[in-house]
Amino acid sequence: MKRLVRPAIAIVGSAALLAGCAGERPAASDPGAARALIERSLPGAVADRSGWVGDIDAAFSALKIPVSRDNVCAVIAVTQQESGFRVDPVIPNLGSIARAEIDRRAEGVHIPLTLMHGVLELKSSSGETYAERIDHARTEKDLSDIYEDFTASVPLGRTLLAGWNPIRTRGPMQVNVAFAQQFSALQPYPYPVKVSIDDELFTRRGSLYFGTAHLLAYTAPYDSYLYRFADFNAGQYSSRNAAFQNALSRASGLTVTADGALLPHDGGATGSTELAARALDARMNLGTDAIHAALERGRSADFEQTALYRAVFELAEKRQGRALPRAVLPRIKLKGPKISRELTTEWYARRVDGRFRACLRPAT
Repeated sequence: MKRLVRPAIAIVGSAALLAGCAGERPAASDPGAARALIERSLPGAVADRSGWVGDIDAAFSALKIPVSRDNVCAVIAVTQQESGFRVDPVIPNLGSIARAEIDRRAEGVHIPLTLMHGVLELKSSSGETYAERIDHARTEKDLSDIYEDFTASVPLGRTLLAGWNPIRTRGPMQVNVAFAQQFSALQPYPYPVKVSIDDELFTRRGSLYFGTAHLLAYTAPYDSYLYRFADFNAGQYSSRNAAFQNALSRASGLTVTADGALLPHDGGATGSTELAARALDARMNLGTDAIHAALERGRSADFEQTALYRAVFELAEKRQGRALPRAVLPRIKLKGPKISRELTTEWYARRVDGRFRACLRPAT
């Protein structure tokens, strides 16, 4: 599923990784037990079970994440939601979706559609035109390969379409390309790279490795995996940040959208979160520079240690007369060329959580 993803990196390699998730079951004590637990947890209809078991187990091992029933079921639930355990699934009407996205992007940068369509009629390395290959594309990898061929072969291809590859989430866990690039820059990828990190996401092992990292390899103040599922869709710490925005709105009396994004993505005008925090500063006495610096830490674990985070919750809870949650499902409408109906991050998180709970239920 295409989604709004805000890449965030927080590498954690300890057995205490998920200490914040209440009621987590013990981890398997040896490699054989770990693989057996993964195999038992997979849905019954999954093909090549041994391959899936091996790659899931390898991802947990490389990331030093405990192989517990909860963690395994979390990865399984996301994979089931995103791809149904198909490594490169066929997408209906992909050619039409891709054509519409190309037109939208061309218009956005003022490239005449006649010029864009004319360039796509050039012959590609396969002998077909790029337009024909797009129309015949059945999977995301098909479409990504066409784009890479086009930008490498057509004069001014990279100039015209730099950064335009429409396939930004890939593989059976639909991992965001930007996250994988950032994560691999901080922690070495454990497998040989045949083409690129981006291309590795189309493989089962690569998508499971980076998807497991995005889902589990960071600390967060959550008492339920539900919020990790929301973060998988919206970006690490989005649920924690949405709770902070909820508290900020209550403390300031101003409207703050609890979407988990503490600063605007484009780095432009000051956003509503920062404006509401500034409005409280007479009571917090932090200063605008300190407020902005704290909000810049919103994609890291230590945001919770900032004076801003503590002061906002203290003021909000005093005003409300009760404790406020430290995790809230972000209010985000999902957008993307493959999304044809109104979906939200909350819908996604609850959908995955239902699969997670089904995985945890003992077989009958």
